[in-house]
Amino acid sequence: MDAPRSQSRRDPPLLAGALIVMALIYFMLVLLLPLITVFAEALRRGLPEYFTALREPDAQAAIRLTLLVAAIAVPLNTVFGLAAAWAITKFQFWGRSTLLTLIDLPFSISPVISGLVFVLLYGARGWFGPALEDLGIQVIFSVTGIVLATVLVTLPFVARELIPLMQAQGSDEEAAAATLGASGWRTFFLVTLPNIKWALMYGVLLCTARAMGEFGAVAVVSGHIRGETATMPLHVEILYNEYSFVAAFAVASLLALFALITLAVKTVLEARFAHQLAAQRSR
Repeated sequence: MDAPRSQSRRDPPLLAGALIVMALIYFMLVLLLPLITVFAEALRRGLPEYFTALREPDAQAAIRLTLLVAAIAVPLNTVFGLAAAWAITKFQFWGRSTLLTLIDLPFSISPVISGLVFVLLYGARGWFGPALEDLGIQVIFSVTGIVLATVLVTLPFVARELIPLMQAQGSDEEAAAATLGASGWRTFFLVTLPNIKWALMYGVLLCTARAMGEFGAVAVVSGHIRGETATMPLHVEILYNEYSFVAAFAVASLLALFALITLAVKTVLEARFAHQLAAQRSR
């Protein structure tokens, strides 16, 4: 265990200092400076103008729609993530590796392609679009399409946080609970869920952040209808294209503020999650 410490003491101080400076400069240019710029531009004309932009009806509609979409998409993917992680880690079945691959698929395809898939399926000339139109159901250019696109893009986050932890935990505790006569649901709520709660919260947090900030897939299926199907990222684009820079950055600052809160909570959860995983591996 002393080898890494002795090796770090032999590292040239000049090299270590240069690497630290390079990392800090990169961090400043890529992350911190743009973040400061968002808040500076949002507050450029003072707080009254800032709050006026946020109270504007279209901005309020975009905020409500963003929260609504997240409130629907995140619970759906939480349930799916729990079910998929449970199935993959606790059972051996045909197609298990295929399911793992499909869970990762939204990570590997462009969000724009994800949106185009729904247009192909549910658009006016899509596979199911005419039949749905006859039933009075509209998917594209509606909240339904935005929710579907967001669900697809954010699908992997909860499952991918739970699967490694549940694989490391194994099934011994569940098997012991079953031996003692506990039902499946009782075992889940009293044994499995407490063991994965930090990873679950971490996955839900990442899923929520992505759901609120998603642009590409939502832009394709929403139609950019101002005040109706424009989420916060889309509303920022609309305002920016209209040269309403203060209003655009005001709405963007809310997304940035949520990102900062997400980062703070993520740091806490990562510490708890790492401690839990280390304790599990030491057993």
